[in-house]
Amino acid sequence: MTRASLDKQPHEVASMFDGVAANYDLTNDVLSLGQARLWRKEVAKAVNARPAQKVLDLAAGTGTSSLPFTVTGAYVVPCDFSLGMLREGKKRNPWLPLTAGDATKLPFGDDVFDTVTISFGLRNVQDTDAALRELYRVTKPGGRVVICEFSQPTWAPFRTVYTEYLMRALPPVARAVSSNPDAYVYLAESIRAWPDQPGLAERLRQAGWSKVAWRNLTGGVVALHRGTKPASASASGLPSAARSQDRSQ
Repeated sequence: MTRASLDKQPHEVASMFDGVAANYDLTNDVLSLGQARLWRKEVAKAVNARPAQKVLDLAAGTGTSSLPFTVTGAYVVPCDFSLGMLREGKKRNPWLPLTAGDATKLPFGDDVFDTVTISFGLRNVQDTDAALRELYRVTKPGGRVVICEFSQPTWAPFRTVYTEYLMRALPPVARAVSSNPDAYVYLAESIRAWPDQPGLAERLRQAGWSKVAWRNLTGGVVALHRGTKPASASASGLPSAARSQDRSQ
């Protein structure tokens, strides 16, 4: 299996990421024109991890995305369903508690984490809504979710240029720097098929998250969505009190 299809069968997606694990971080830096590092910094700011907090970093891959949280003194659990990614991460940072797990059936109890975050991984989950409910389940009441994902550029002329880059420029660049360039054809297709900012915000609300908001990065190429699990929420059910007024910015 060299690439997954847009029906996102878990074994296909995992196999695809197993195949690109060794050069994944480098390839992302090249294909994003260096923006990937900026996006990671913005995620770290949004998570705002603090000493003794528990943070779940879902779709953590090799664990690179988890490192900024560890320096704050938080306890971070990097979780991914690609064993190839986890093995590569273990080589680089053997001290990280890398954990295998499926986003739709997380191997954690209810109300465990102060913050849950996922960067560029939600788009690859077969059942997005189930994953958002699972993230809600494992978050403590009053805890937060931070999602960093590709989205839709807000300026129409740039959106056209960006779409052309995805479908025409990205595949040949991927062939030059990636061990599995076909995986990046899937990347381009999955980005085009992904909901826009308001669409993902609504799915967060439907999963039970309140105070849903988002912030665009790089003109909307990427969006940071946030939400809060109401303090009155039960362990795994929807909030018992009325949801707070949602907003976007």
